[in-house]
Amino acid sequence: MHTYDYDLFTIGAGSGGVRASRFAAQYGARVAVAEAGPLGGTCVNAGCIPKKLMSYAAHYHSDFADAAGFGWSMGEQQFDWATLIANKDKEIARLNGIYGQILTNAKVDIITGHAQIVDAHTVIVNGQSYRAQHILIATGGHPVKPELPGSELGITSDEFFHLPALPRRAVVQGGGYIAVELASILNGLGCQVTLVQRGTQILRSMDADLGHFLIAEMRKKGVEIALDTSILSITTEGDNTQNKRVALSDGRTLDSDCVLFATGRKPNVKDLGLDNAGVQVRENGAIIVDEHFATNVDNIYAIGDVIDRVALTPVALAEGMIVAANLFQHGRKLMSYENIPTAVFSHPNVATLGLTEAKAREKHVHVKIFKSEFKALKHTLSGSTERCLMKMIVDADTDRVLGMHMVGADAGEIIQGFAVAMQCGVTKAQVDATIGVHPTIAEEFVTMRTAVV
Repeated sequence: MHTYDYDLFTIGAGSGGVRASRFAAQYGARVAVAEAGPLGGTCVNAGCIPKKLMSYAAHYHSDFADAAGFGWSMGEQQFDWATLIANKDKEIARLNGIYGQILTNAKVDIITGHAQIVDAHTVIVNGQSYRAQHILIATGGHPVKPELPGSELGITSDEFFHLPALPRRAVVQGGGYIAVELASILNGLGCQVTLVQRGTQILRSMDADLGHFLIAEMRKKGVEIALDTSILSITTEGDNTQNKRVALSDGRTLDSDCVLFATGRKPNVKDLGLDNAGVQVRENGAIIVDEHFATNVDNIYAIGDVIDRVALTPVALAEGMIVAANLFQHGRKLMSYENIPTAVFSHPNVATLGLTEAKAREKHVHVKIFKSEFKALKHTLSGSTERCLMKMIVDADTDRVLGMHMVGADAGEIIQGFAVAMQCGVTKAQVDATIGVHPTIAEEFVTMRTAVV
């Protein structure tokens, strides 16, 4: 006779929670997952998927312009925001259904509602109590707005994907990947965009050359970028809430139809009942876990954005698989956070892998830098001034490649293949010995021979 209703009770059906639940069930565990919102979490509903779909839509603006150089005569282009949003919503609804089918096929019970932890083995959903041998918290995170007068007049990425109409003018505050992605989408769809960043560079967690290069490319496309600047306040005149007056720290005042904050995210821990069980959290609410994703309370685990380590969907997936295997396959797997490839779907794209130049110099005595900046073959006819940047960082003492970074079309697709090589400890000599696919942008990584530093 079972002592518990379930072997694993997962709170949150985002990417990590679904993956952990499915694998645990496949290992023979009795699993339930509770979710108050649509299945798939942020990635499917208000993150990776809708963002990439809308990025595709925004790229057509430049594609149409590029076509003329190749002999195509283009008529007048018209863009319909409502059509894009409707088709995007249709695809997301399809994915919600697929996530449900995945769980159902794995014989995972789906419980709709907000879950609250009572103790180390008990969870309440919709007034009903469930007992579980293990509890896994995978509730993700949410965007936050800065505290400033009128911030309620602005939106975050959550609301962006459901705007009733494309704004004519937009102010985006932030310098991270979400800010530059959404600014690029708005710009590509025809919106007049001002990106406001309180620091002196964008993409600060990445190699410094990437942010500097991307700024120049985005400015070419018409995005105004105000560095070392922040929003002081947002006001409206009377009942006219459509026009927002944005006061900036550089003394300017901008009129905008939309103010979008991309200034950070926080873990979803509100009303989760962590205090009931005594689960420890950091000052920002992130749940503290050890190398096995165990909290300080026996039998309670946490993964994904709620632990605030690396907020990426593939990372949450990997963490979920590790927890499932360790709990129900007697494993002792550990998660490596080294050499995680990351893409930013700005226009142009950015991709990064391994150490930045600054980090490499902190960890290694002798470092070589290989760098190339060039115009892609496509743009020799398109007339576009867009350029590519590729950078490789090498440990001069061992010849091992430490980092690879890129700004340019399909950067994420290119970096993914090199991530496999770096996972295997590739050296610069091995990269040099690799025959390139010609003519491609990607071949530049295997033809850079002379170090710039």
